[in-house]
Amino acid sequence: GAEELALLEKLLGLPEGNKYGVQGERKVPVLQTNNSPGLTGLMTIAAHLVKQAKKDQLLGSTAEEKAVVQQWLEYRVTRVDGGSSKEDTRIILKELNIHLEDKVYLAGNIFTLADILMYYGLHRVMVDLTVQEKEKYLNVSRWFNHIQHYPGVRQHLSNVIFIKNRLYTNAH
Repeated sequence: GAEELALLEKLLGLPEGNKYGVQGERKVPVLQTNNSPGLTGLMTIAAHLVKQAKKDQLLGSTAEEKAVVQQWLEYRVTRVDGGSSKEDTRIILKELNIHLEDKVYLAGNIFTLADILMYYGLHRVMVDLTVQEKEKYLNVSRWFNHIQHYPGVRQHLSNVIFIKNRLYTNAH
């Protein structure tokens, strides 16, 4: 949580120096501020940072886009962060794969905060997938690869390799 928020801060071009803490056994991120009680929760703090950076388009432009972005941010926090078993991960990848079938980004045709935070949330999962698994979730792989090459998103995170296996084609 806190590390992701630091990555987001950098991506948004905000000056570093925010103090993040975590609370509770679920390690919920907390943003310490000088003049207010502080903000709690990944989505809340992330949305705050986006507004601070005056990049509100990342939260969606229309009411519908805003709702879809919110929906995926909730999915990220409840399902991706909540899912711990191999089975949970499989279901999440399957759901995302179906959703991304006809979309470039989670909210359709616009790059949003949902894409950024979902990318950060899934990075550890994607790193561990085999080539066969990546091919099984082709839409997720396409989306993930696209997001990791989006300017400023990946930063110090490892580049996940997606190779097309040409061993079994007829081209010699």
